[in-house]
Amino acid sequence: MFFNNKRVGVDLGTANVLIYIKGKGIVINEPSMVAVALKDNTIVAVGNEARDMLGRTPDSISVIRPMRDGVVADYLTTEAMLRYFLSKVVGKFNLVKPEVVICVPAGVTGVEQRAVREAAEAAGARRPARLLPEPLAAAIGARIPVGSPRGHMIVDIGGGRSEAAIISMYAIVVSESLRLAGDRIDDGIAAYIKRRHNLIVGDRTAEEVKIAVADALVAESDPQLSTEVRGRDQITGLPRNVTVSSPEIGTAIQDMLMSIVNTARSVLERTPPELASDIIDRGAVLTGGGALLRNIDRLISQELGIPCQIAENPLDCVAIGAGIALEHWDLIERSLPGEGESLVASM
Repeated sequence: MFFNNKRVGVDLGTANVLIYIKGKGIVINEPSMVAVALKDNTIVAVGNEARDMLGRTPDSISVIRPMRDGVVADYLTTEAMLRYFLSKVVGKFNLVKPEVVICVPAGVTGVEQRAVREAAEAAGARRPARLLPEPLAAAIGARIPVGSPRGHMIVDIGGGRSEAAIISMYAIVVSESLRLAGDRIDDGIAAYIKRRHNLIVGDRTAEEVKIAVADALVAESDPQLSTEVRGRDQITGLPRNVTVSSPEIGTAIQDMLMSIVNTARSVLERTPPELASDIIDRGAVLTGGGALLRNIDRLISQELGIPCQIAENPLDCVAIGAGIALEHWDLIERSLPGEGESLVASM
């Protein structure tokens, strides 16, 4: 179906895998999940099908996330997942391997970079598979003019990591990476409901609560905004429902949100003066699924004292940026370090 499209941008995220092809946009957007039969270690399902099985499988099948904190945690399963998704967009029997750019966190080590590259190449990507720092990809996907000699601030809140970076002339000048993002916020909500209401809920339920009522600004959250949560009573073991409100969930996740804010603050504190003046004028752009949390942009703006706006289609920015980057790779490659080195430019 896509035989003539050999350039592929991949956002290999902790929560979701997105694949972008020029002229077609996002062609894959599925959870980074794989269902494995434990008896013979074979793949049962990938992506949406695996997510549907989460929490509903017998002991003989395990649903796993091969990516943790934005990096490869299970090499073989990541390779199998990538092979499955790439075959869907370029065809199983395509003789010409696709040219692939894969996004990785700016703070990854050389070993982690190599694991991602080797997994992509083993899955069918043309050698060498190219790696692009996620903050740079997010900025490109958000249509920020990163090639100009001006400072641009990006705050990318994904599933496994939150990253803040200052970008100028296709290079990351300063960055900070935090292994706390959407998944940890979900865990915090589940822990709060268990502690406060003696109710055990799963990851999917916690995420649904976050989407339904979580608000970054507790003081301004609507007490009338509430949702019903279904889970298992910790004491009786029986199913039970409770109602949680926006202010109590906002309070439960406030410390984690402030950790993300402090990550962005740390980047600003280390930004060269000329670039800092650009940030004061232009502000920061939020990308990633975490950018969709109610009032997260206002919280960051209030705490840092700079304008803050949410990118258009924040969930897709990294994948779109990876695809667009291939068109300007000669310019981007000049600003990237050599293989095995840090993906962040030295000051």
